[in-house]
Formats: sequence, structure tokens, C-alpha cells
Amino acid sequence: MASLDVALKNAMNIDGAIGVALVDYSSGMTLGVAGGTGEIDLTVAAAGNTDVVRAKMRTLEMLKIEDEIEDILITLGSQYHLIRPLTGRTGKGLFLYLMVSKSRANLAMARHQLRTIEESLEL
Repeated sequence: MASLDVALKNAMNIDGAIGVALVDYSSGMTLGVAGGTGEIDLTVAAAGNTDVVRAKMRTLEMLKIEDEIEDILITLGSQYHLIRPLTGRTGKGLFLYLMVSKSRANLAMARHQLRTIEESLEL
């Protein structure tokens, strides 16, 4: 089992990783952050993505879809932004937010590695 710091460090080892955050989507509060760039404030980006997660959760509820979101992918010109709501008992209401460089990342591997990090995360 990995602590939050170890999990964030592991996420930054994903090929092409730019930054990662663990976020509470009910409050928008960032619980941990690693990486980032001078131009991108990860805390602001993570908080903004709480609206994306909440909107998708509401949509599933309205459609009466009894399923869990594995991840949400936002594709930019030069980056992928992966949002992974945590499904474990202790992670309910939280999501991992990972930004990777499109030219340096393998999207399938990044998704797989983020899932592995989630499974090992102990909160």
C-alpha cells in the first residue's frame, strides 16, 4: 500500500507526466499535488475539474445508469488530462487528476498505471 506522497511520486514517473493531483470533488479542495509547470497552476486546474466530475456523476444519475466512471479523458492539442474517480471505500468522493504530454505519453499505459496507483493508494 502506498501513501499519498508515494502515489503522487509514482504518478509523476508515468511517461510524459506533467503534473498530478488528488482532489475532493465535493469541495474542490486539492489534497495533494506533484509536478506542474510555471504556466499551469495544478490546484486551480484540479479544482476546475471538480465541475466536470460532478456533471458526469449527475448525468449518470439522471440516466439511471448503475455503473462507475473509470476515467474521464480530456484531449488538448498537446496534452491529455486524465481524471480517475477513486472507487475504493476510503477514496469515495476523490479523484486523481493527471496531466501528460501527448507527444511523450502512451495513453493506454498512462491509464493502466493510474489504475495501479489507485489500487495501491492508502488514505
